[in-house]
Amino acid sequence: MATLKLFGTDGIRGIANHYPIEPATIVKIGKALGLFLKKKEKKASVVLGKDTRLSGYMVEYALTSGLLSAGIDVLLVGPMPTPAISHLTKSLNCSAGVVVSASHNPAEHNGIKIFSANGYKLDKQAECKIEEIFLKLDSYASEDVGKAYRIDDARGRYIEFVKSTIDNFSLDGMRIAIDCANGASYSIAPKVFSELGAEVFAINNAPDGLNINRNCGALYPEAIQSEVKKRKADIGIAFDGDADRLLVCDEKGRVLAGDILIAIFATHLLEQDTLSRNAIVVTKMSNMALDKFLNEKGIEVIRTDVGDKNVMQAMREHNTNFGAEQSGHIIFADYCVTPDAIIAALQLARILKEKGKKLSKLAELFTLYPQILINVPVKEKIPFENIPSVRSAIERAKDELGDEGRVFVRYSGTEQLARVMVEGKNKQKIKLLAEEIAGAIRKELGA
Repeated sequence: MATLKLFGTDGIRGIANHYPIEPATIVKIGKALGLFLKKKEKKASVVLGKDTRLSGYMVEYALTSGLLSAGIDVLLVGPMPTPAISHLTKSLNCSAGVVVSASHNPAEHNGIKIFSANGYKLDKQAECKIEEIFLKLDSYASEDVGKAYRIDDARGRYIEFVKSTIDNFSLDGMRIAIDCANGASYSIAPKVFSELGAEVFAINNAPDGLNINRNCGALYPEAIQSEVKKRKADIGIAFDGDADRLLVCDEKGRVLAGDILIAIFATHLLEQDTLSRNAIVVTKMSNMALDKFLNEKGIEVIRTDVGDKNVMQAMREHNTNFGAEQSGHIIFADYCVTPDAIIAALQLARILKEKGKKLSKLAELFTLYPQILINVPVKEKIPFENIPSVRSAIERAKDELGDEGRVFVRYSGTEQLARVMVEGKNKQKIKLLAEEIAGAIRKELGA
């Protein structure tokens, strides 16, 4: 066993057939989750979905075996977007929901995301309790054996749900290009938009288990940009592998910055008088120009740590109904309590049609401050404050920028990377400062 810790910042992640994403460990994870649920209710059930990775079969069946051995009934729904499992957990009145997915990562990766009965991602306290059970499984006994069921109408249930979030608003006359990333949205997103009347041009919607996120989807915009121009589409939408994240490009094939997309949604909700408390939640990665623009509109911007789980937690604490990450995780909490890229894409399509504007014009809101992002591969994740040279480089950058910029340095929650972000009005200055910090990290921790 490589480590005793299972959960990272977004569930359990790893390479297929390596700890913890290997059969024997996954069976134990399933049993630990099952025993955790049985402590709270005698008869418990779990809805279990996955994305399109080949290793998904292995993980799905191992998890199912572990859950069944703890006396938990398992409802199998096959390939489904991560937010669909959040919705179905509540819709099917299950005790928990599980998604087998590594989101935007390559096919050889996989992971396990767990939702509570109310559709929220598990909190740290629950994760710690499951880990405690996992480590002491030999001391737990279970006489019950659960049943597994295949839920054949799960896809249809979710399709009808997401269409209802825009009241089945007609998208007739719209030309929409969609990149499904050969992932979980491949059989759902094109159908949703076409059923609402749009002319749909779908690409990367033929998963083979190995091509998920491969040079396509939200992390590789070139494919959707090309398709938009080729088809003369009104909008291009690219999902990631589990469809909780989206990238958008306008009718000219130009990618919209995530903060511009956030501003479009926030101002529209304000105009419709449906923005709770006239406030939104974003992460520390969002551009300073977004705050300035929205503050002038009377919208408060609340910042939190990176991660959609943190965004949702802050939304609950501040009683807001909209939050997002600039990376494309968008939460419309009136409909779903986790990021749902299909719902976000539908909301944007409706706004476009109602306003009768080109997306390029709708996006002319404000100019982003220059922002430099550098990813540094690291061999270990030592707190930056414990490394004098890195700490000094960060402090120098902050002193240099003052109120005219920001410095944000963190470790990736899913990869062996340090992420350096420096933002300010002078692009040359922030580039030098970012490179100085990245250089210090590379020297001390470089892989």
